[in-house]
Amino acid sequence: MSEQAETLQQERLAALYALSAQLGMTLDLPLLLNQVMDALVQLTSAERAFVVLVDPLGGGLETVVARSVDQETIGDALPQFSHTIVEHVIKKGEPVLTGDAQEDERFATGESVGSLSLRSIMCAPLRARGKVVGAVIVDNRLKVGAFTREDLQLLIAFGTQAAIAIENARLFQQTDEALARRVDELTLFQRIDLQLNRSLDLGEVLDLALEWAIALTGADGGSIGLLQPGGAGQDCPSLQLYALRGSALPGPEYSLPVTHPVLSAVAEHGGSVLTHDVTVSSAIDGSPAATQLAVAIRSDGAPLGLITLESQHDHAFTEEDILFAERLADRAAVAIAKARLYEQVLQANRAKSEFISLVTHELRIPMTSIRGYADLLLAELAGPLSDSQKQFLKTIRRNLDRMAVLVGDLADINRMESGRMTFELGEFDLNQLVEEVARDLADALDARQQTLTLALAPLLPAAYADRTRIVQVLENLLDNAHKYTPEGGAITVWTQRVGDRLEVAVSDNGIGISPEDQARLFTQFFRSDHDAVRAQNGWGLGLSIARKLVEAQGGQIEFNSVLGEGSTFSFTVPLVEGASDDR
Repeated sequence: MSEQAETLQQERLAALYALSAQLGMTLDLPLLLNQVMDALVQLTSAERAFVVLVDPLGGGLETVVARSVDQETIGDALPQFSHTIVEHVIKKGEPVLTGDAQEDERFATGESVGSLSLRSIMCAPLRARGKVVGAVIVDNRLKVGAFTREDLQLLIAFGTQAAIAIENARLFQQTDEALARRVDELTLFQRIDLQLNRSLDLGEVLDLALEWAIALTGADGGSIGLLQPGGAGQDCPSLQLYALRGSALPGPEYSLPVTHPVLSAVAEHGGSVLTHDVTVSSAIDGSPAATQLAVAIRSDGAPLGLITLESQHDHAFTEEDILFAERLADRAAVAIAKARLYEQVLQANRAKSEFISLVTHELRIPMTSIRGYADLLLAELAGPLSDSQKQFLKTIRRNLDRMAVLVGDLADINRMESGRMTFELGEFDLNQLVEEVARDLADALDARQQTLTLALAPLLPAAYADRTRIVQVLENLLDNAHKYTPEGGAITVWTQRVGDRLEVAVSDNGIGISPEDQARLFTQFFRSDHDAVRAQNGWGLGLSIARKLVEAQGGQIEFNSVLGEGSTFSFTVPLVEGASDDR
């Protein structure tokens, strides 16, 4: 597939996904299906589109949606499509794509194909609860070969989403009492999902899940626990209770072996276990009850834990209560998995931060010693040196400086990511700062015969930021411009006021940055494969740190670049509060 075709296909998939995602957001299903089917007609160049369902009672076909290319509803739609193809798809449960139905031996004899002069047709099954409940069909009566395999995949993807939405709508067409309960439950689950997914704290997620389970089933109490692997003195896996309502835990870390009768029954049956006349030995939390409902929390089929509900009434939990608790457990499983993953990420970040802190500290000690002795030797305090010995020591000194920059960069990243970076905010003259940094780079620029032009806006108000950190950012941008601009090149730095910010920009006519590299430019340790980049020393940390330093002080860093023509990097810093608009 060509790049253009692939891009088009991705755009079409994205558009269909966005539309299909709306199917679960309203109960006005016919209206929403009309909108999505109109989009499907446009995306596939179809002339017409139909959603056809099987009557669950009589077994016949009924048309739910029928739309034309003009975004109009087709009247009396039932005889307007190929019944032969729809019935074939519903019976076989497989999609159909034909470029010319009148020449296709499978369907050419169909009455609708001939009478309607049908040519290009696509049809995909609608599957819900493991069975085919209907089909979605689009056609083009004028054009042969109007649809592609990619179009069919698009139709199948839509059919999957539409089937779920249609099935949900059918559930709402039950008795008034069941309908009201289902509406309340779906609305409630939206609230539950929002609460469960709002927190990444495992304890809070478990508490919320248990509170909802007790409140909505009318239970007197309950508990929620997670399975823990064996080890550390445990002979086998166990269920550790994390939250409890209605009674006190026997101990601070109360846990049950998986051989407990209720846990064994849940594992054996793979579903919920309802127990009556609950004794101390059969109770999950060790307290007797008239009825106990144990519901497994599963993720991808694997057990994560258990929600247990208790009541002092003999017939406390109905079938609907059990189904509700099971659906709640499914939602809790997603939130628990996310919270656990977040915990693992936090632990990994803490371990990484501790490691970097240790490494940077331990590296600085020998580096300081090496630098001191190298300086002493270079000063010939230990005796005269030959020219080659001096060159060796200077090489050692240069590489120590490179290591010092790396250690400093790693320490900065560690402090920023762990929230320990502090800024000494204050007022300073931005133009003066630019001039100082430019002077420090003068020798390096002269060595490569590069010109540096300063275009500094006059009468700028004072900046309010950490002056040392802004120097660090500007040094990084100027150093990059110097390194990646060839000999004799030109670099320009300008300042200006932009609204309530001051802006500094560094522009060069150097090697530029490819579009592929631009997407990864601020990624830690990223360095381009460009030969001119690889020829220069660097760790791929400077721009990442620069952006973090700027953004942490309320500014923004941006760039634009053309490969082979040069780059411009700019960043903003805040003004002193209450600075005048006068230039």
